Amino acid sequence: MIDRLTFDLNATCGDARAGVIHTDHGDIQTPIFMPVGTQGTVKAVHQQELKDEVGAQIILGNTYHLYLRPGCDILRQAGGLHRFNAWDRPLLTDSGGFQVFSLAENRKIKEEGCTFRSHIDGSKHLFTPENVMDIQRVIGADIMMAFDECAPGDSDHRYAQKSMELTHRWLDRCIARFRETEPLYGHHQALFPIVQGCQYADLRRISAEYIASKEPEGCAIGGLAVGEPTEKMYEMIEVVNAILPKDRPRYLMGVGTPQNLLEAIERGVDMFDCVMPTRNGRNGLLFTAEGTINIKNKKWETCFEPIYKDYTLAYLHHLIRAEEILGLQICSIVNLRFYLWLVGEARRHILAGDYAAWKSAMLPKLGRRC
Repeated sequence: MIDRLTFDLNATCGDARAGVIHTDHGDIQTPIFMPVGTQGTVKAVHQQELKDEVGAQIILGNTYHLYLRPGCDILRQAGGLHRFNAWDRPLLTDSGGFQVFSLAENRKIKEEGCTFRSHIDGSKHLFTPENVMDIQRVIGADIMMAFDECAPGDSDHRYAQKSMELTHRWLDRCIARFRETEPLYGHHQALFPIVQGCQYADLRRISAEYIASKEPEGCAIGGLAVGEPTEKMYEMIEVVNAILPKDRPRYLMGVGTPQNLLEAIERGVDMFDCVMPTRNGRNGLLFTAEGTINIKNKKWETCFEPIYKDYTLAYLHHLIRAEEILGLQICSIVNLRFYLWLVGEARRHILAGDYAAWKSAMLPKLGRRC
């Protein structure tokens, strides 16, 4: 078992970075996109396809959802999520903070933690920094996230500061609990704290400095892509990454479009996750290197050009129109393959030293509607 998650920085091109994250379940080449497997599964895609067809190096699980179902007892009996869902590569778990705080009518935040009611059966629960660490120990993810408050994107400065300070106090409790507990399944687990501060540069600086002072194994940037202008998101990324340690991986949570990924990579982000490729795929929207395709449009009804293996756009149009499950599966695979291809190409151009020129050529294509 490794003693610490490590990050090798292979090359830079401006602020864009190409590196390798080392975990007990394998290495992760960055920049990397992580498919979202909220409930222990990436919707409509089984694990072998994630490996062989998509090229996923790491996937996500979610503490809130896995805690509620199947529950910690089942996961412990199974030997953790890796064994439960037959995934032998790295896993990351979100702390559940975003999900809990999105339950605006069914949760209450206090210093101790957050009480909430299950979206499944209405039962009442309490998440604290301590038990969120314990739950993630049971899940067994290679990378655990600290418990934070994800304040609304339109919060005023006063509330955003209060929320950030609570997140920092909770982080101290997360770190204390993390240090007094041990992994359960014989592999190392890392803890990533989360920078908050909404759209306010002064708060983002304070939060980034606080997170950096903890000398974490990696850092996350949360509370963005929640309704703020895109340029404001990019500004906050620049503010934060000027402070976060350069020898640790940086994870931008919940982002985003292909264009968002390329812009954030240029600003020094290493890791991404988002439900967009699978959620949009299940609704018939495909991402490609030449732009986006709405496969429901009649123009694809007689297009016999292959989109994945021997499956044509016409056949995929038929499957989605007929609401066949295979259509959801193919669209999800197509989009995930594209996202992994995109970050792989970004890495290749960072290593080649021409990332900025390549990004500038790609962005107009990505914005097209085919």
